[in-house]
Amino acid sequence: MQELNNWPVAARRLVTGVFTDIDDTLTTDGAITPDALQALADLKAAGLHVIPITGRPVGWSEPFALSWPVDAIVAENGAVALLSSQKGPQPLQDGHNQLSKLYQQDEATRRANYARMQQVARRVMQEVPGAVLSQDSPGRETDIAIDHSEFAHLPAEAIAQAVQIMQSEGMNATVSSIHINGWFGAHNKLEGARWIVRELLGRELDAEMERWVYVGDSTNDQLMFEAFPHSVGVANIRRFEAQLAHKPRYVTKGERGAGFAEVARVILSARST
Repeated sequence: MQELNNWPVAARRLVTGVFTDIDDTLTTDGAITPDALQALADLKAAGLHVIPITGRPVGWSEPFALSWPVDAIVAENGAVALLSSQKGPQPLQDGHNQLSKLYQQDEATRRANYARMQQVARRVMQEVPGAVLSQDSPGRETDIAIDHSEFAHLPAEAIAQAVQIMQSEGMNATVSSIHINGWFGAHNKLEGARWIVRELLGRELDAEMERWVYVGDSTNDQLMFEAFPHSVGVANIRRFEAQLAHKPRYVTKGERGAGFAEVARVILSARST
């Protein structure tokens, strides 16, 4: 992981879009900071695409998709997208604003998977001491989440046990900075990024990967760190460094929202030189 100032100016000038994690990347202590929110606005004002992609549920993400200056939010680890335009089959009204939901799975698949996931969640809570569902679980449609560091605390061995149970049931499982997420299906953050670029822009992400940046903070960002030539970890990723098989190319000096604001500044500064 190199210091952010080692990112070549010529490479930064090519950037036309930013994917970012939310928890502990945009947010600090559970809330977006003014500097991170301003960074989103500055990137959008400069004409860049800005798309947060998160393990958080679609219900939790809706107010932010409406109020933040972003193109879309991809929630539940790539399964659902919220667009602040009128694209998509399921518009959500909020005053004069409108969101649309897009899903990677059809309704019948989602319904069947939901029932199976609740069974796995009950097994995890029965077998893993201290395991509880995340408090944002009522807003989840396509995954389950066990809280390990947001409002509850699980030791490393309990986290590993929960992951093992999910995987033994045929689920994908990842560990973010706060939750253990499990789901059925082939989607993940990287596939979600490819999908939303196709749906939103009508383009193929893999053909223009050098024009995008990914910013993250945790072990569940490794697919993105591996895939994106311009990948950045905010400084608090160092607490997971020993667990990362795939590390970000660069790391910020600032943690969490301050680190994201740092990334935005270096991208925008390159466009004015």
